[in-house]
Amino acid sequence: MTSGVTDGGACVGGLYEALVGVPDLAAAIAYYQLFGCRASRPVEMDAARARALYGVDSPVRSVRLHHGTADHGLVRLMQWERPVNDGLGVGPDLRCIGSRWGVRLTTDILNVANHAQRAQELGEPIAVIDPILAVIGEVTGAGAAAPFADPIVGVREMVVLQPHYRQVFFQRYGYESPLYGQVDPHCLFRTSQHTHFGMMIVNDDHQVLRFYDETLGLQRWFDAERPYATATGSRRIFGLATGETHWMVDFDDPRSGHALSERRSGKLKIVRFASSSRLPDRMDHSRPGSLGYSCYTWRARNLEQLWKRVSASGATHVTDVLPDEFGTPAFGCRAPDGYSWVFVAA
Repeated sequence: MTSGVTDGGACVGGLYEALVGVPDLAAAIAYYQLFGCRASRPVEMDAARARALYGVDSPVRSVRLHHGTADHGLVRLMQWERPVNDGLGVGPDLRCIGSRWGVRLTTDILNVANHAQRAQELGEPIAVIDPILAVIGEVTGAGAAAPFADPIVGVREMVVLQPHYRQVFFQRYGYESPLYGQVDPHCLFRTSQHTHFGMMIVNDDHQVLRFYDETLGLQRWFDAERPYATATGSRRIFGLATGETHWMVDFDDPRSGHALSERRSGKLKIVRFASSSRLPDRMDHSRPGSLGYSCYTWRARNLEQLWKRVSASGATHVTDVLPDEFGTPAFGCRAPDGYSWVFVAA
C-alpha cells in the first residue's frame, strides 16, 4: 500500500521525535544518556510563542536528544514552567485512549529487566512487563518453529512504565534487519534510537486513519486484525480481555520496503480497538504541555504545502506556521483520531 500524495506536501523520513515533558531537564538528560542519547544545547520559548504553536500558556526550555547518526526516533525534552497536567502516568500496561510509547532495540533485554526489577525492589514508581516471546515467522516468510527442533525467529519484548517515560524494548532472535535501529554498544543498555512509536484509539471507523497516508503521505504497510487467539505479547502489553480483538496499523517511512533488508525504523504503530472495548480515556493527558510522552513530530520538505493539506483534511486546532524553540518552521494540529502532532521543516 502506498500514499496518494503527489504535490510535494508529504512527510519525509521516519517519525522524527517524541516530545517528552519533564520536571527536571538535567535529570532527564542523564537518564536518556543511559540509552545512548546525547543532548543539544538548551533553548527557550516564552509563553506567548508557546501558546501560539503548542497551545500551552507557559514558557518552556527544550533539549533535543540525538542518537548516533539517526535522523529519526529522537526525543525532545520539554521542561514547562507550568505543565498542564501530570501526563499519562504509570499503569499496569499500555492500555488507554491517548496512550503513547517509544520502542527501542536492545542487544541485552535481560539487562533492562534486571534494572527494572531492582527499581521495583527499591519501591520506585515503576510498572514492568517482563520479557515476552513473540514469534514473528511471518516477517521472514517462515512457518512456526517446532520447539527444540527449529530455530525460533522472533523477539523478546518488555515494557517499562515510569511517571514520565513509557518505554518498550525488544531483542531479536534468529533474524537481522540492518536498517531497523542502530544500537549504541557503548551505552549502559545497548539500545538503538526509537525504532517506532505507538498510539492507541477506540474507533469502529476504519477510515479514521486515512489522515496518515492520504494527508501526510506515509506508507500504510500493515493493517490487520489481531484476534485474541493469535495475540502473543499483545495480550499482556495491551491488557486484552479474554476474547478481545484489536487491529494493528503500521505507517512507515515512505522509503521503507517489505524485505528485511529494506525495512526502515521510524514507523508509527497504531493499535485500534472496537467501540465495544472499554479503555480509560487519557487523551487530554497526551498533548503538548503534559508531562511524559505528550506529542510526536514528523518532518516535511514543503511545510507550507503540508500545512494546506492538513488544514483541508478535517484536522482541528491547526496553528500557523511559526518558528519553534529551535528556530525551525513548524505547525501543530490535532488529527481526526484526536492525537496532537507537530510538523517541522526538514
